[in-house]
Amino acid sequence: MIDNSTTSATVLEQIRRRPAKERRILFTGATIITMDPVYGVIDHGDLLIEGDTITAVGHDLTAADDAVTVDATGTILSPGFVDAHRHAWETQLRRIMPDVDDLGGYVMSTLAGYATVYRPDDLYVGTRLAALTAIDSGITTMLDFSHNSRTPEHSDAAVEALRDTGIRGVHASMGPHFGDWDRQWPGDLTRLKDQYFTSDDQLLTLRLAALATDEIAGPRLAYATELAQVAADLSIGVSVDAVFGTPSSEAILRWAKDGILSPDVTLIHATGLTPEAWKAMGETGTTVALAPTSEAQIGLETAIPAVDEALSVGIRPALSIDVEVALASDMFTQMRALHAIQRMRAVNAAYGTDHQPSRITTHDVLDFATLQGARTNGLEAVTGSLTPGKKADLLVIQAEDLNNMPLNDPIGTVVLGSDPRNISTVLINGEPRKWNGHILDVDLSALRREVHASRDHVLNASPA
Repeated sequence: MIDNSTTSATVLEQIRRRPAKERRILFTGATIITMDPVYGVIDHGDLLIEGDTITAVGHDLTAADDAVTVDATGTILSPGFVDAHRHAWETQLRRIMPDVDDLGGYVMSTLAGYATVYRPDDLYVGTRLAALTAIDSGITTMLDFSHNSRTPEHSDAAVEALRDTGIRGVHASMGPHFGDWDRQWPGDLTRLKDQYFTSDDQLLTLRLAALATDEIAGPRLAYATELAQVAADLSIGVSVDAVFGTPSSEAILRWAKDGILSPDVTLIHATGLTPEAWKAMGETGTTVALAPTSEAQIGLETAIPAVDEALSVGIRPALSIDVEVALASDMFTQMRALHAIQRMRAVNAAYGTDHQPSRITTHDVLDFATLQGARTNGLEAVTGSLTPGKKADLLVIQAEDLNNMPLNDPIGTVVLGSDPRNISTVLINGEPRKWNGHILDVDLSALRREVHASRDHVLNASPA
């Protein structure tokens, strides 16, 4: 590794001893992938953070005398990744069903079984573990599609877990599919907003979560005009899961007719939809979150991530993790899976013809994992690119580590070469959350005990 100060304990101490609002941090000498079309990629560049905000990117920047200068030679500065959809409460059940056969197998074991015995403490432990893992792997913003809120206390636990990790979190609240619960949702969203989401300038935001149709859990959880009105009254966005196949296509056309599709609505998965449904989504500016490994591994409808369908109607999709009971937890895996699947599909379609394959690029998938994720989560003005005026959510990736050197193409290196071990530093809102390859301010031994105890309770109490 090239000598630089992005791993120095002394530099970290200098940063943290200053009040957050008064900090100035100047990164120097890095390859900066801004993901901003104006600034592009800056070689041997500098980036200045003041308080929680990026204030300048470029060459030979200067800062006030009290700024901490961080030598970032030999590194890549990248926007933090944005996960547009993860069921974080499930995390202590990681890889419990790695070879899940289909959606029905997942639903019956996890949602109809394990979920029904979760206590608020279990929801807290799972959500906190998911958020800390996200930070460790470079995800600075995570939408938690929290669909196991059996009581108001369960919802509180999910929100507080996001808050306690320091991630930029989106709490998307939905009632459970099966089992006993208080039926407090969606009415409890008003209390949640008043209690936890009182400012527009905070790390946490709120969304309403719903299902596409009544096939899995009945009409109460299905998106329609009533739930759209709840979201409109609270001025929050909507995330709709299990969007696939003919029933969802028909629902999308109804939503378009009812005027409840818009850029504030995210449709998750979107596999096996009809051309008419895609046309309605494109015309209304509806956003889409793909889960590349979920679509392919669990076999959702066509099992092919719908990136080509989205792009054909002008939608640049976001990427998401989905469920850790069967899938990987990092964004590098999602980017590589989508990149490989789409390019395989494009070449296969052109094979034996005189047509040229229409391939996506590494820049495309990094855009999906950063800026488009922020846009999909309603946070495009806040994060997703290293643009002056946006919040300082960024990664320092060691470009001269064994698996990355020599640095020839920085975007290619991030997408195809790097993994969480190469991320030495993560800043969220200007605050160091990972440094020198280690998550900060977490007692891993205590966390391990909590995770194991929660997992054991769920397994022992579950009817599954």
